[in-house]
Amino acid sequence: MNIVKERQAIDAALDSYRKQLDLLPCELFDTTPPTGGWSYAEVYDHIMKASLGSSIALERCTHNNCPPTNKGVTFAGWYLLLMESFPPFKTKVPKSVAAKVAPRKIDKEEARNLIIKTRKRIEGIAGLVKNAPAETRWQHPRMGMLNAQQWFKFIRIHLQHHLKQLDRIKNNFSKK
Repeated sequence: MNIVKERQAIDAALDSYRKQLDLLPCELFDTTPPTGGWSYAEVYDHIMKASLGSSIALERCTHNNCPPTNKGVTFAGWYLLLMESFPPFKTKVPKSVAAKVAPRKIDKEEARNLIIKTRKRIEGIAGLVKNAPAETRWQHPRMGMLNAQQWFKFIRIHLQHHLKQLDRIKNNFSKK
């Protein structure tokens, strides 16, 4: 894995979230799309909070602050990391995690602040990823035990995945 390229892709995704946020009409930001699903606000809340949570797991791995384990990545995790994208079908968050990461309808200012906070977290730990021990892993609810490099890659893939969701929401509103 090329950590510099992953970091650049994460930064580009965060830049895209910021640019799109500035262009989204305020009256649509927390509105549920006509065909249902998440609003823009809920996507921003989910993706930034999930990225922050993933960065905590990543940081634990970089500091070798994880319980010892022989467990590794699940098949779903292996697929996602290999294909560098989510599968072409919708998946649901495991019930054990759903309540913890249930998206809220936030306002645009909170979304901006979450983007800034996420960017600062990534800046603070990106330099530690290269030297993190590969055998130090932290549990992901669906993907199994991930090491620092895998967590870093997951953050990028997850950010890019939800950018596509923002496009679907936009297309949903334009069909009105």
